[in-house]
Amino acid sequence: MNNTFSNSRRQWLGLSAAALATLGFDLHAEPGWPNKPVNLIVPFPAGGGTDAFARPFSAQFSKLTGKTLVIDNRGGAGGNLGAGVAAKAAPDGYTLFMGAVHHSIAPSMYPKLDYDLERDFVPLAIVASVPHVLVVNPKNMPVADYKGFLEQVKSKPGRFNYGSAGGGTSHHLAGELFKLQSKTFITHIPYRGSGPALQDLIAGNVDMMFDGLGSSAQHIKGGRIKALMVSGNKRNPAFPDIPCAAELGLPDYNVTTWYGLWAPKGTSADVQARVIEEVRKAAATEDIKTSWANNGAEFPNLTGPQFGSFVNGEIKKWAAVVKASGAKLD
Repeated sequence: MNNTFSNSRRQWLGLSAAALATLGFDLHAEPGWPNKPVNLIVPFPAGGGTDAFARPFSAQFSKLTGKTLVIDNRGGAGGNLGAGVAAKAAPDGYTLFMGAVHHSIAPSMYPKLDYDLERDFVPLAIVASVPHVLVVNPKNMPVADYKGFLEQVKSKPGRFNYGSAGGGTSHHLAGELFKLQSKTFITHIPYRGSGPALQDLIAGNVDMMFDGLGSSAQHIKGGRIKALMVSGNKRNPAFPDIPCAAELGLPDYNVTTWYGLWAPKGTSADVQARVIEEVRKAAATEDIKTSWANNGAEFPNLTGPQFGSFVNGEIKKWAAVVKASGAKLD
């Protein structure tokens, strides 16, 4: 009986090990992780939407683990430069990558990438998810509401422009999808990250953005930019006065920016599990709850393989949008 049990247990452990290996887990864990600072590669310049969530998360992670999570901004190529750097990092648990929805779009927009999101990384968790919002510079476009905005844009095709975080990013595709569904023409102006684009919007150098609500929130509240529409079929609790796309005649305009955490392929199973645990702990803190609510964000609690399946679905979804819109890199 004992031998039978022992044999069954060994077989179960062998199957478990095989299953973990299939999911990309390295079974050789580094003991005592983390015993030194951890590097978090953020593939966009400081001040953008990813930063709005990476920095509060970093602060909570550091408090919870007792080791600093160091933000390393590596902007460029629509977020692909930093992703390439992270993909080549040692899988020792001391380099993490905070990507975004942009990275599920990139395979359809860039003819050649030096990384593969599904092959070169292991998915850890979605840290935050926020709807997109149409924001305008109130001086460039002094309209009272979305109706006035649409009248202006339709009456002057090509006269107005929108800034984005770069060609092939969700900001870009959100704009192209809007043009398709509203039957309008607006000129695309790409930047090296949403931070620089947002600053130029505030300065009046571009007319509008289709931005993640997280990075625009404080500027909407401060009156520096005006929000006319939030994507999806419901208003955002943090900004209940902003009408949603569905009630403005765009029922299929549903664009969400999500921010996720990955590790290089080969990172140990123990480290992956520990990071996921710390993400959940951080999300449960009052600081994160308050910060996310103020930015109109939520914590979806999608981790590990479930997050991986979600990303796979996003890659397919955005490929269809790229094909339908004919979007190209500028």
